[in-house]
Order: sequence, then structure tokens, then C-alpha cells
Amino acid sequence: MKISRRSFLKKTSATVAAGMAMPSYLSSATSAVSASDRINVALIGCRNMGWSNLSDFMKSDEVRCLALCDIDNSVLNSRAKDLASLQNEKFDLYGDYRRILDRKDIDAVIIGTPDHWHCLQFVDACKAGKDVYVEKPIGNSIAECDVMVEAANRYERVVQVGQQQRSANLWKEMIEYLDSGILGDIARIHVYANFNYAAITNRVPDSEVPEGVDFDTWLGPAPDRNFNSQRFHGSWRMFWDYGGGLMTDWGVHLLDMALWAKRVKSMPLSVQANGGNFLFPDGVHETFDTQSVLYQFDDYIMTWENNAGMEFGPYGKNYGLIFTGSNGTLVANRDDWQVFPKGESVAEKIVKADYKDHRDHVMNFLDCVKKRDRNTACSIETGSLSAKYAQLGNIAARLSGTSLRYDDKKRTFGSAEADKYLKPVYRDPWVFPKV
Repeated sequence: MKISRRSFLKKTSATVAAGMAMPSYLSSATSAVSASDRINVALIGCRNMGWSNLSDFMKSDEVRCLALCDIDNSVLNSRAKDLASLQNEKFDLYGDYRRILDRKDIDAVIIGTPDHWHCLQFVDACKAGKDVYVEKPIGNSIAECDVMVEAANRYERVVQVGQQQRSANLWKEMIEYLDSGILGDIARIHVYANFNYAAITNRVPDSEVPEGVDFDTWLGPAPDRNFNSQRFHGSWRMFWDYGGGLMTDWGVHLLDMALWAKRVKSMPLSVQANGGNFLFPDGVHETFDTQSVLYQFDDYIMTWENNAGMEFGPYGKNYGLIFTGSNGTLVANRDDWQVFPKGESVAEKIVKADYKDHRDHVMNFLDCVKKRDRNTACSIETGSLSAKYAQLGNIAARLSGTSLRYDDKKRTFGSAEADKYLKPVYRDPWVFPKV
């Protein structure tokens, strides 16, 4: 039976909340790509980055999207219209991601939900035999990162973590330059991010759950609480139950570049941090608007700094990395990297971005899915490492003034006070996943 887009969309609201499949949007149009060559994908979490990811997936003739899933009917209906404009083949809508994983015709899923949901959905997807493109940070705790790595490896899934800088020519060329030794010995790497959105300065009261929103499912494994719009779309990441503020949002991206430059594969010797809501002490945000972290290594230090509620910083960049070498300094962000020489032994240099990294990252994943190559541009191990470094910074800051050493094999700080932040307690009926 064929139905119009209008009638299709009118039928969504009542059944999405119950987690049921919607009527499909049908078309008699055919694709130039044979069915055997197609990669059938589904999107879980359709707002912002989830949709941005799918949009790049849809640029490949080999991809068709069979399903969208979201707990907010308004988002789901809006994205259904968007998807209908991108492809002429049927797709279904869901309110429960598990219904997607039950489908044998779906090859890969994109996880674009809030951070506190990544782990459960990822492990379930791996168990269901799906390849996964998961947004960063991969988890909202160190324990979640560990079990996600275990799941990907046990079930031999192809995984791409949405740290797209790993696919950027700009950053690859920067790494090559640093590897050349021209800048000399790198003694310090300073990583920083200053963004207005990370400070929530106005307060609004709790309210009724918006119509069409399954808020209990949105909370998922996080503690039960009343609905508040400031803890929901977009700003959820400034509250510990759901995210880790700028430390995990931008820190994962930027720390990853520092770890890549130094070929780091393990935990630091120690981590120390301080943080607090000092810029906006009356703000609603729980994550710190002012934070500094020090990671100690054998022959250099790496530091992190964030200031929420402002957008300016060193070298005229509100975020980036500063590599301090014996022969000069290299400053980088997503727009460019520049060399500021010390003396005449090093030449000034500036390299501009081509801004193809996000699309290239998606295409790398699709290529690896076809080849069954698990060595993606940003593997689950790479995503886990940078996410764990960000979590270390937040844990140390929540215990301001304490120097921590994390044993990654024993999975402990050797401190009960610090260890309590390693693994979240999941709210019933959700259970922390086992592999």
C-alpha cells in the first residue's frame, strides 16, 4: 500500500511513544546500486550530530537508511521529512532502539544519543551483530569505555568513533610535521577550550514533560528526576548524570590530537586537577565552568584548560592545542595550524584546513564495513583512550587538589573516593551491560 508523506507523518505520534514501528514511507523508485552492494543503516538519536552523521552517510550511493529512532516525536517527525527528501526508499520510525536491533536487514547503526546512553546501545548493537558508528565520547564513565571495547572485540564489529579529526588532512599533516623533529623536543602540550554554551546562567523551574517526549526512556539508566528543559536537548551535557561538560565534549577531540602526536597508548603517570563554577557561581550547570588539569608523563606534561561562558583564548583562538618545543611553538585548531619559530632554525608555517574530515570519516567507516576491516580511522580503542583521559580529568577535578594514579589493568585508583566515579549505578530496569 502506498501512502503520501503527509498521511505517513500524521500516523507517527501515537505509536512512537510505545516503541512500535511506524508505517513505512514507500516508493517505486529504484537504485542504481544492487541490493547486494548496499549498506543498510539506522539512526538512533536523530537530533544534531546524529542527523549530521546520517546526512554524510546518505552521500554514498551504497547507503540506504531503513529506520530512524528517537524518544521525541517532534524530532522524529521532522527528521522523517528530511530523510524522505534524501532517499526514495522505505524507512520506519521507532521509539525503542531495541526494535531496530531486532531487524536482520540492518547492517550498521549510528548512535547519536546523549552520552549516558552510548554504552547500553553500543553493547546491545554489537551483540545483535551490527557494525557501529558511535558519537564521542564513547561512554560517560571509564567502566563504560572498557566494556564497550570488550563488546566490539568479542563480537568482532567494525566500529568508527565520531572523532573526525582522525580523518582530517590538516591534523595528519600536523602529526607528520611534529614527527619530523623540526620543532625539537616537545616539553609541553597545552589543550584548551572556551565556549559560551557550556555555562547555563539562567534558571527555569521544572515543568511538565513536553507532549510526544518519552522522558523516562530519555533518562534511561540515569537517576529518576523531574523534567527540566535545561537538562534536556543540547544542554544535558552540562550535568554529570548525562555528560562531562567541555572536558568530555571538546576535550575528547583535542586530547586525542595530543595523544596521537605522542603515540600514547596508556594512562598517564599521574593526573591532578582543580575545577569549580567560579565564572558563574549562580549558574545551573554542574560541570565546571573553570577547570585545569595536569597529566604527567616521563618527559613532558600535558595540560587542559576550559573556561565556559566565553569564546576567546591564546593566539586569537578560543580552542586548540599549543605544542611547545625547543625550537618553537605550534598552535592548532580545526581551521589551521601555525608554527611560531624560536630563532632562525625553524621557518614560519601555516597550513589551512580543507574541511572534508567529517565526510571522509564516514566514508572510511563505510569502506571498512565493506572490507570487514576493523582498523578504522578512529577505532573503539582510540575512542576509549581519549574518553578515559577526559574522565580522568573530570574525576581529578571533582577531587580538587588530589594527585591520582590510575591502574588501567586493575581498573582502580587505589582510592575509594576516586573509584566511586569509575562506574555508574544504573537505574532499574536498566542493567550495566556484561559481555
